[in-house]
Amino acid sequence: MKIISSTNKRAMQRVVIRKQEIDPTIKRRVTRIIAAIRNQGDHALKRYARSLDKLSGPLEVPYSDIKNGAKQISPDLRSAIKEAAKNIRRIAKRQAPKKWKVMVVPGVSIEQRVTPLEKIGCYVPGGRYPLPSSLLMTAIPARVAGVNEVIAVCSKPDPIVFAAALEAHVSRFFQIGGAHAIAALAYGTATVPKVDKIVGPGNKYVVAAKALVSNDCPIDFCAGPTEIVVLAEKGNANWIAADLIAQAEHDPDARAILLTTSSRLAHAVERAVGKQLINNPAARSSIQKNGVAVITKDLNEAIEISNKISPEHVVCERKSVAEKLTQAGTVFVGPYAVQAAGDYATGSNHVLPTNGTARFRGGLSASDFVRVNSIQYLNQRGLRQIAPTVISLANAEGLVAHAASVTVRGK
Repeated sequence: MKIISSTNKRAMQRVVIRKQEIDPTIKRRVTRIIAAIRNQGDHALKRYARSLDKLSGPLEVPYSDIKNGAKQISPDLRSAIKEAAKNIRRIAKRQAPKKWKVMVVPGVSIEQRVTPLEKIGCYVPGGRYPLPSSLLMTAIPARVAGVNEVIAVCSKPDPIVFAAALEAHVSRFFQIGGAHAIAALAYGTATVPKVDKIVGPGNKYVVAAKALVSNDCPIDFCAGPTEIVVLAEKGNANWIAADLIAQAEHDPDARAILLTTSSRLAHAVERAVGKQLINNPAARSSIQKNGVAVITKDLNEAIEISNKISPEHVVCERKSVAEKLTQAGTVFVGPYAVQAAGDYATGSNHVLPTNGTARFRGGLSASDFVRVNSIQYLNQRGLRQIAPTVISLANAEGLVAHAASVTVRGK
């Protein structure tokens, strides 16, 4: 883990600015995969599933197999899934947009209408470890929002993922992954239904595929490798190191950043990280490549740097600091606010913006699965009241037909 000063402008550029371009080689390969799925449907999908996912059975997992598979997990795991699902559901219910109606002036009222999407696709990564939490975090908010059909895809589902699918009330489950799964969800095949939106994290191929299909099928966002920023003036070096390593073990390209006013703390965390990495080789490469402690001149500078990074996760010491961290996917406050708790059990969604995209949006929520539009009611009295405003503005813009469409009703 490197230690740098915030006065080192070249090093700070690398900390604050992260390249977001899709690798051209990956983009070309994914483009070919998407084209094949669009043109050949199931034929291409099965070919890619067999060669890339090593699939030997059918594309779709029968409900009976999901149910039987879920029975294999321990009672403790089953209980953990239920508890996590309960908390996710509770938060999602508060996030769902509500309908309302407002009278602007007598005779003019506006109503907000909220209708759920019909069908959504949840991508569940099938890499080194099963990720049932990703399925819970995507499918449950969709169900809370009222989505009628929730489709899940995962290249290597195992019993715990099946248990999560049951708890989240997934409608259909396909054992496919990668760019071909994204293409199948976006455009549909004879077996896989076309969805209204695709959500969920994935590797570089999945991110590239989501970006390429996004003009035809909405997505949540192109989530890149995970990232954590810890802001600390003091604190337990072992705890801070553990938080940085926990996030780093997700991906070789994950970023783990400490922003601190204390040189002593920075060096203590560096030593603690070195000791703890002995027990977690999976995190070693990302810490070596992207782990950094930045010594800032004061807390305000640390806050400013964090907002420039706009990271996925931020951990800070107190509420007054959290209130100033306006550009982050999610903020954890206090020494016991462990980021890993948010990954599983707090109920707040862990599908979060990365690569600086937290500057304009937050994490996945029930609001991502609905259409919000307006209904406008005007009667004669209402139109008469606002007509002068409409006519003046329309004429000022040179749109005389707009103005005429109002004045003709007064004759």
